[in-house]
Amino acid sequence: MPANAPTDSPDPATELLLIRHAPAVTEGRMAGRRDVAADCSNALAFAALRGAIGQADHILISPALRCVQTAATLWPDASPVQDPRLWEQDFGAWEGVPYSDLPDLGPLSPADLAAHRPPQGESFLDLSARCTPALQDAIKLGGRVVIVAHAGVIRAALGLALAAPEQGLRFQIAPVSLTSLIALPGGAFSIAGVNRMRR
Repeated sequence: MPANAPTDSPDPATELLLIRHAPAVTEGRMAGRRDVAADCSNALAFAALRGAIGQADHILISPALRCVQTAATLWPDASPVQDPRLWEQDFGAWEGVPYSDLPDLGPLSPADLAAHRPPQGESFLDLSARCTPALQDAIKLGGRVVIVAHAGVIRAALGLALAAPEQGLRFQIAPVSLTSLIALPGGAFSIAGVNRMRR
């Protein structure tokens, strides 16, 4: 059973195991803050992911239904800690809009894309600023910390590890995949793996 209580002193090196939730049931429409269910029917993918993770010292999750369902499928008897800072990017007026009707942002540079804010929503930089304190608090827990969250949050973690938030947008993050970061003393990171267990 994973322990969720904070420790008094962090491990010298904390391992962050970042899991993207199972495929979201979006019906072809944008879902960032829109709370949709996950398709957790791929038992083989979940078994492989569970085996790859092994023992966790702490489990943190986004409060989104798709993350709650993913965590419950991975660990039916666990009581993960929900952190609202781990929500996906808020796409504002784009929430619920068919993907085919969204504007093409491909011509934007990585820096401009990261700073682009949908109407009434958040930019990727806003997301990074929101979830970075949650990631830093997770590091302070020490040990092996599992986070079940969203592609945007995992990209923000990679941007943090690279000391360049906009670079996180260069990564494709598949559903039910594992990204591993080692947080080293002094604020440095080692990226141990990205998108493992892709199905």
